[in-house]
Amino acid sequence: MASDITYGPDVALVVVDMQNDFAHPDGSLYVTGGDVAVAKVNEQILAAREAGALIVYTQDWHPAETPHFVTHGGTWPVHCVKDTWGAELHAALEVADDATVVRKGTGQADGYSGFTVRDLESDADVRTELDPLLRERGIGRVVVVGIATDVCVKATVLDAVELGYDTVVIPDATAAVDLEEGDGARAVAEMAAAGAVVS
Repeated sequence: MASDITYGPDVALVVVDMQNDFAHPDGSLYVTGGDVAVAKVNEQILAAREAGALIVYTQDWHPAETPHFVTHGGTWPVHCVKDTWGAELHAALEVADDATVVRKGTGQADGYSGFTVRDLESDADVRTELDPLLRERGIGRVVVVGIATDVCVKATVLDAVELGYDTVVIPDATAAVDLEEGDGARAVAEMAAAGAVVS
């Protein structure tokens, strides 16, 4: 269970995309249960902070025009446009003034994983600063929470496993889009099958 997670200086808690457009009922791409997940995520943030673990927040930070959006040929409604309310971290989320934030999808890219984005012009994976940041801090274990279970959380967890981190995901501290019923549960099963610990 989530309460069994031991945090310490060699552990990083990665808080994925707890932004207004996803976690607030007024958000443009609100994920059902996103606002409820904030409290569960905060429990992990406080536990990690108390134990001296690194806490990293990821943020979608899209330009107003990008092929990531359905308005420009992509999949998703316009969301998390940089410097807007929708892109801000949820007001109820525990965030220190000196918080470490990794922004993704900042250009012409699909920004799903906290570790990599897919450049839509070159169709190449581009690394974010998250992995070098964790390596520099000597992080061996990554605990992942946030939104959405079946999209950005899953992508971040799968990348973390592939990069060799001891990876834990806490489904109770996530919320799923569930474009198709059961997507969230299938994502959890996929993460477990890849080698992540489901706590």
